[in-house]
Amino acid sequence: MEARTLKLDEYRIDKEPFYQPTGDEIAIFEAAYQNGLPVLLKGPTGCGKTRFMEHMAWRLKRPLITVSCHDDLTASDLVGRYLVKGGETVWVDGPLTQAVRAGGICYLDEIVEARKDTMVVIHPLADDRRVLPIEKIGGLIQATPEFCLAVSYNPGYQSVLKDLKQSTRQRFVALEFDYPDAALEAEIVQRETGLDGEMAARLVKFARMTRNLKGSGLEEGASTRLLVHAAKLMASGVTPVAACQGAIAQALTDDPEMLAAVNELSSSLF
Repeated sequence: MEARTLKLDEYRIDKEPFYQPTGDEIAIFEAAYQNGLPVLLKGPTGCGKTRFMEHMAWRLKRPLITVSCHDDLTASDLVGRYLVKGGETVWVDGPLTQAVRAGGICYLDEIVEARKDTMVVIHPLADDRRVLPIEKIGGLIQATPEFCLAVSYNPGYQSVLKDLKQSTRQRFVALEFDYPDAALEAEIVQRETGLDGEMAARLVKFARMTRNLKGSGLEEGASTRLLVHAAKLMASGVTPVAACQGAIAQALTDDPEMLAAVNELSSSLF
């Protein structure tokens, strides 16, 4: 039997990802990392949580393995499994095990979407033991000092059945994220897309209008991510109304009445 692990060089971020802090989140994350504490990122979709993690991985010079959690994600998907290759049985590390062994950052995005058995795996990593139990090979892997566990979730979107339990969340240092203020959000849109300041400001105003509709027909308003998508289309020559319709309105809802309402908002601005 042979065990194989993948090198993490491909997960290193060499170029600084642009991230504009809105508070003490960088200092708190660095202090948590230095003390071996796991970190929980809370906030709405598309508000910059993933970009923040990319920035911190670059800042700390550690490889970043991101796992997008979903209903079918099992503990084996994270930890690893035996595979038969060329007539021999080979143990292949999963992304979490790779990060634990090599001292990388493992970022579990939308952790509550994963199956419950994944929580059993991360709990020993998220306390002072910092060990990863692997039942299939009958052992524990001690995390290296450089290893960091980070998870995220959207507390405003989850149902009661998919909320984080206290036994899980109280293991983490929590950072709360939200959409930046209007001026900073416009600056981010400009920086990411090259769109001029006036149009970026109009996009942000449009986004804030859609966010006011949350709970009144929309599950979520336009995220900063969607604004960047629309701005890229506009910078490539697509008309503002068409860009907002394709990148924002259609992404937010399929309801004909809400689509008409959102498109009317963009038409009033552009």
